[in-house]
Amino acid sequence: MKINLLEKKEEKISFVVRDIPVWFANAIRRSVSEIPVLAIDTVEFYKNDSALYDEILAHRLGLIPLKATSYLAERDKCSCKGAGCSKCTVKIKLKAKGPCTVYASELKGKGFEVIYKDMPIVILEKDQELEAVCEARLGKATEHAKFSPGLIWYNSFPLIKEVRKAEKTIKVDKEEFEKIREGKSKLIPDLLNEAVECNGKFLKIEPSEKDFIFFVESFGQFTPKEMFILAIKALQQNLHELEKFLRKA
Repeated sequence: MKINLLEKKEEKISFVVRDIPVWFANAIRRSVSEIPVLAIDTVEFYKNDSALYDEILAHRLGLIPLKATSYLAERDKCSCKGAGCSKCTVKIKLKAKGPCTVYASELKGKGFEVIYKDMPIVILEKDQELEAVCEARLGKATEHAKFSPGLIWYNSFPLIKEVRKAEKTIKVDKEEFEKIREGKSKLIPDLLNEAVECNGKFLKIEPSEKDFIFFVESFGQFTPKEMFILAIKALQQNLHELEKFLRKA
């Protein structure tokens, strides 16, 4: 296995992984849904004079990316056996009075951090009030999308071959043809299983069956690097559990 970094940003990275089977690439992609992530799970409203129903506000609150600042157990693995205690649950308060725009930064409590503090929640007009108490817990995206830490996806690495002739072709100018030949054209991802032509010369772009370009995009709870590593660890844990089951069977 060989890995080559293509691009690295604060919330997104891309890299090429060579010589792996497609099932393994897909298993890593799916394992991002197995990473425990903190999110608001229940909301109790004491006042809501805004234009939005309680259910809509609760949905918005649940989608605000949060990060645990101290150790937090998964509720089903906690000593409270799912009842909800300080070891597995974070209490969050929200209180505001209009006229104002209520932002995610106004979520108050201990044991968590708001990733995007300028994320708007609702607009309150004059004398309108909003007061709520929320409970946040760790969960997985297999349960609900609000527990997703980000996205992992991949494309087959393009193999560019010179051919003598092709039946269906896409004509490009000489400059773009050379960029495609050198693998530097931005059009390459859209040309998989296609052929390009320029002045009687042909290039065929075929998808590799063992080399893949991975893209990792974080929602902020983890860095892209951390997220990819956690996805691999989640896959390893699932395989370990499967092995234990088969040994006992």
